Amino acid sequence: MKRILFLFSFVAICTASLAQDHETGKKLPAVELKDMDGKSINTGELGLKGPVVISFWATWCAPCKRELNTIHELYTDWQAETGVTLIAVSIDDEKTKNQVPVYVNGKSWEYLVLMDPNGDFKRAMGVNNVPHTFLIDTEGNIVYSHNNYAPGDEDKLYQEILSLKEKSK
Repeated sequence: MKRILFLFSFVAICTASLAQDHETGKKLPAVELKDMDGKSINTGELGLKGPVVISFWATWCAPCKRELNTIHELYTDWQAETGVTLIAVSIDDEKTKNQVPVYVNGKSWEYLVLMDPNGDFKRAMGVNNVPHTFLIDTEGNIVYSHNNYAPGDEDKLYQEILSLKEKSK
């Protein structure tokens, strides 16, 4: 039984790693979303002047909120040093999407928050579960992808942002 469990765990980890590698190298898809004020924004026309972090999250997802709250504490410094922009894409559906502005405003997030209640952008980006974070270069290429959150993941993301910034010089 232990061997079967180990084998299953090994296969799951390998599959997740391959899925992450497969997502990089793709272009950012163009999908019409709305911000919290109801204004339409096309993800293919974001005007990428610097690195962009896209973080898929939901109000019911505790790891999502931990990740975005942790990054919030560092975000001003990250922006000053790298010019990065973070876009938080809520996958809350029709039942829970009204909780998004309440949570975001309560936490004073300075991110652009987009709503994806039908999951169109989520599907286009190949997101199966949240949190799922992507790093996009100025050409619209997905250069880094990470699924789930554990303390310290924000440091890895920051290193990826710095590496991308160095490559663009």
